[in-house]
Amino acid sequence: MVTPANSTQIRYPLDRNTKPGKLVRQLENDSLICTACGHLCKLKSGQRGICKVRYNDKGTLRVPFNYVAGLQNDPIEKKPFFHVFPGSRALSFGMLGCDFRCAYCQNWFTSQTLRDDQSTKKSDYMTAEEICNLAKKNGSRTIVSTYNEPLITSEWAVEVFKEARKRGVRTAYVSNGHGTPEVIEYISPWIDFYKIDLKTFSDKNYRKLGGNLNAVLDTVNRVFSSGMWTEIVTLVIPDYNDSDEELTGIAEFIASVSIDIPWHVTAFHPDYKMKDRERTTVATLLRARGIGKQAGLKFVYSGNIPGQLENTENTYCPGCDEPLIIRIGFRVKNNYLQNGHCPKCSQSIAGRWSEGLT
Repeated sequence: MVTPANSTQIRYPLDRNTKPGKLVRQLENDSLICTACGHLCKLKSGQRGICKVRYNDKGTLRVPFNYVAGLQNDPIEKKPFFHVFPGSRALSFGMLGCDFRCAYCQNWFTSQTLRDDQSTKKSDYMTAEEICNLAKKNGSRTIVSTYNEPLITSEWAVEVFKEARKRGVRTAYVSNGHGTPEVIEYISPWIDFYKIDLKTFSDKNYRKLGGNLNAVLDTVNRVFSSGMWTEIVTLVIPDYNDSDEELTGIAEFIASVSIDIPWHVTAFHPDYKMKDRERTTVATLLRARGIGKQAGLKFVYSGNIPGQLENTENTYCPGCDEPLIIRIGFRVKNNYLQNGHCPKCSQSIAGRWSEGLT
C-alpha cells in the first residue's frame, strides 16, 4: 500500500493510498499549485484542492494511487465511443472525487466523495498490473478511466496505461474536459481515445457546476490536436441547455474543431439533486441532432432511449447515406464497414476501427 512517509496530513483512509504528484508547480513557503484541472488550486500546506482528493502535505502534492472504486467490463459503446472498435469490450475503472459538483450527476456516489456524506467512500487496493491482467483475462481491447473525473487522478491513470500499452491494450478517458495545458501534455502520450462531456455552452452554468467554459473548450482543442481520438457528449437537460441557441453554439464549436468529431446528444433522467424536471423527450433529442447536422457535423447520435430514436443511434456514410453500423442502445447488430470504408461508395470513415488504422 502506498503511504505518505512522515506525513501529518492523513485525515481520511483514502489518504493512505497516495503518492507524490507530478502535476504541480512549486511555490515558496511549501505552497504549490495543482495543475491537474482547470481550477489550478493554489494550496498551502495542509490544504486540499476543490476535488478533495489531491492535497498539499508539507510542500508535497499527494495524489490518489493504487486503488479502484469501480470496475466493470462494458461494451465500448456505453462510454460512449461509437467510432472505436465497434462491439468490443472496455474495462472501466474509477477512483473517487471530482472537481465539479453537478446537481444531476449520475455517478455522484463516487464523484462526490469527501463532499457529500451520502456518497460512497469505499475502495479496493489494486495495482496497475492487476487491472491490466484483468483486462486481458476478460478480452477487453481498451482500458478506460471513468466514473469519477479522471483528470484529477491522472498520475494513477498514466501508471495503469503504461502497463496497458505493454499488453497491447488501448487506453481512454471519459472526462468533463476541465483540463489544463499541463495535464493534457502529461497524459497525451498514453491515451488513445478521449470522450469529453460538453455540458453547456453557458459560462454562467459552468460556474454553477464548479468550472469554467473556456477551460473545457481549450481542452477539447488540445485533446483533438494531440491526436487522441475525440468524441463529445452533451446530456440534454430540459430548461437547462436544450434551447436552439445553446445547442447551436455547442454544435458550431465542435464543427470549428472538426466536422469528423462524433457528437452524442443524450437523454437526461432525474437524478441526485436534480429531480425537478422530466426526462428528455425523443423530440428534443431529434431536434438536437438536426441542429448538429445543420452545423455540418458528419456524425450526430441520439442516445439513452434505445430503439425509439428513428435509427439515430446508427452510423451512416456522410457521402452516400449508406447504413454502416446498426445499433440498439449499446449493442451493435450489424457492422458493414470494410477496413474503415463505406462498402458502397468507398469513402473513408473517421474513427479507430482496427489496430493500426488512423
